[in-house]
Amino acid sequence: MTTQRQTRIPALYMRGGTSKGVFFLPDDLPTDPARRDAVLLRVIGSPDPYEKQIDGMGGAASSTSKVVIIGKSDRPDCDVDYLFGQVAIDRPLVDWSGNCGNLTAAVGPFAIHRGLVQAPRDGVARVTIWQANIGKKIVAHVPMRDGQVQELGDFVLDGVTFPAAEIRLEFLDPGADAGEDGGAGGSATFPTGKRIDELDVPGVGKLRATLINAGNPGVFLAAADLGLAGTEAPAELARDAALLARLEAIRAHAAVAMGLAESAEYATSHRQHTPKLAYFAAAAPYVASSGKAVGAEDIDLLARIISMGKPHHAMTGTGAVGIAAAAAIPGTIVSEVLGGTRDTVCFGHPSGVLRVGAEAREEGGNWIVTKVSMSRSARRLMEGHVYVPQKLLD
Repeated sequence: MTTQRQTRIPALYMRGGTSKGVFFLPDDLPTDPARRDAVLLRVIGSPDPYEKQIDGMGGAASSTSKVVIIGKSDRPDCDVDYLFGQVAIDRPLVDWSGNCGNLTAAVGPFAIHRGLVQAPRDGVARVTIWQANIGKKIVAHVPMRDGQVQELGDFVLDGVTFPAAEIRLEFLDPGADAGEDGGAGGSATFPTGKRIDELDVPGVGKLRATLINAGNPGVFLAAADLGLAGTEAPAELARDAALLARLEAIRAHAAVAMGLAESAEYATSHRQHTPKLAYFAAAAPYVASSGKAVGAEDIDLLARIISMGKPHHAMTGTGAVGIAAAAAIPGTIVSEVLGGTRDTVCFGHPSGVLRVGAEAREEGGNWIVTKVSMSRSARRLMEGHVYVPQKLLD
């Protein structure tokens, strides 16, 4: 009989927005990327052919199969560096290609809990975050009380069961200087230089799409062009395997057009996390997954997003950033659906509604998004250690 030992790694299990993940300090993980990823896969419980992640911390959904590494920043204008990993459920892949906007809400609180930043005893701590995956700066405004992060409160976030304290997030210049995710050319916000492209996808046909870099790379489509209403529930979409395959083909070919993947095949096998694909329709009534009725008068438009090949139960944080940016710029799919530009937009997602705002301006024919703002919440769920086989660290 083979005898193996487990070893423990300090970790914090946190909810941020409508996601949750396991948070680490960089010094507690291997420095070699391959060994680090092997450890993180084991922590989450992937790859799992049963797609349940029973033997790990993952929750069998893209919004709960996540890891975060946060350390002090060497940048003079940032407090911490934040690296996000989207862990595939059924394959041995940790995708580091993009950010998680929801878990961004937990970065400031984690940094305070771990003593990485100084915070006031009472009031609001301003934590400046360097998002290392995409090279962007984010500012989190974290409420403090009696020397501790204020986690409980009355701020309600659709898609999260219990109210909590509000954390304001500011995504600064989300489309500027996009680095390796900047795409093939054109402006940083629009990698192809166009606000609407025509994609010709084999087996699907020609589609109009906004290919945008804001928060994360995104592929934005009109629901009507897909034969959809925009009110679809995630379970309804999940049952339509042919539709999901079609959407993945569109996403993969868009990744190539944006300069993010060498081929559609590569985008599907190695770059599942980004770009995200979302579709939009004019405001209409529907029933959210909680049973709450959402009226057409409550929202400006409908939005649905696909994450890691599956319908998201609410809205990704970076998807919301992209929606805000596209709503503020004329000639995008989003502003077309809206019937004009909006500095603030309230959209309906499967779990309810979300309001986001953006500041954008045109310079030399290019549109620049200077800031996107939204509110989320975060909470510690568990603090202690995760256990993995010792051999992964030997």
